[in-house]
Amino acid sequence: MKYTHAAFDKAQQELAQRRDSAEAEYRTRLEEVSANVPEIISLTNSLKNTNFELLKIIGRQKGEVKGIIAQIRDKNLNTQRTIKELLKTCGYPEDYLEYTYYCPDCKDTGYKEGERCHCFTGLLKKYTAEELNENCHIELHDFSEFRLDFYPESVSNGMSPRERMKTVYSNCKEYAEKFREDSPSLFFFGRTGLGKTFLSSCIANELVQKGYSVVFGSILKLFRKIEDEHFGRTQGDTLDVIENADLVILDDLGSEFQTSFTDSVLYEIVNERINLGKPTIISTNLSPNEYSARYNERIISRLTGCFSPIMFMGEDIRHVKLKNNL
Repeated sequence: MKYTHAAFDKAQQELAQRRDSAEAEYRTRLEEVSANVPEIISLTNSLKNTNFELLKIIGRQKGEVKGIIAQIRDKNLNTQRTIKELLKTCGYPEDYLEYTYYCPDCKDTGYKEGERCHCFTGLLKKYTAEELNENCHIELHDFSEFRLDFYPESVSNGMSPRERMKTVYSNCKEYAEKFREDSPSLFFFGRTGLGKTFLSSCIANELVQKGYSVVFGSILKLFRKIEDEHFGRTQGDTLDVIENADLVILDDLGSEFQTSFTDSVLYEIVNERINLGKPTIISTNLSPNEYSARYNERIISRLTGCFSPIMFMGEDIRHVKLKNNL
C-alpha cells in the first residue's frame, strides 16, 4: 500500500509524541521513587553506567571481552533484582521504573528488527485514509445525536418504522463498539432520507476515535477520484487505500454515473476486500429490484451473499424536520 508524505509526517510525529509521553511518565515515577526510596536511584544509575563499561572493552581480545561482558550481564541482573525487591518492599509494582510504551514491540520507534512495525503501518493507513476522507466532505456524527422520534410509530407492513429503526440503531452501535478487522460487511438499503448516511457516519466517527483506518465517502466522489487517477488526470492511489483500509464505507450506491469502468472498480473493491477478509459498508437508496437490474450478476452475488442486509424504514427525515419546523 502506498502512503502519502503527509501521512508519513503525521505518523512520525505521533510516534515522537508517544516516546516523549513514555519518557515523561518514566521521569515522573523516577522523581517520586527518588524522594521515597533514595537508594534505588544509585542502583538505577549503576545500570546506566554499564553502557560506558561496555564501550571501554571494545578493542580487547575476544576471549577477554567475552568474560567481561558475562560479568557485566550478571552484575546487571543482580542490580535489577535488587531494584525490584526494593520497589516491592516499598509498596510499588516491580516494573514501576520500566518504560511504558504504547507499542512494546518497537518501543514506539516504528521499527522492529529493521522492519516497519505494525503500529507504524497502522498509523500510516489511518492518516492516509483521513487525508482521502477530507476530500469527501461527509460530516461525522455521534450516536447520541440519533433521534428515534423522527420515525413514525404507526405500523406499516406489519412493522412500526420506529421499532425497526430502534433495532437498526442498536445493531449499528454494537457494530462500532465490537468492531474488529474481520467484522462482517453490511448493506444498508431503503428510501432516501432515512438515516443511512447518518448512522454510517456514527460508525466511522467511533472507529476513527479508536484509531482504525476508515475510508468514508460518497461512491460518486470516490469513483471520480479513482477514474481521474487511472487516466492520469491527477496523482494518487485511492483504489489501493480503499482496498487496504480497516473499514470502507461506500455511501449512496447508484448515484455514480454507471460505466463499464465504474462497474469494474466496484467489483474489484468488493471482491478484493472479501478476499482479504476486510469489512465494507455499502448504502443505497435503490430497491432490491432496482439494484438487481442495474448491476451485473457478479456484483449482485457478492452484495447479497457476503453482506448482511439492514433495511431502513420511515419517512424522509428532511421532510419530517420541515413539517415540524426543526
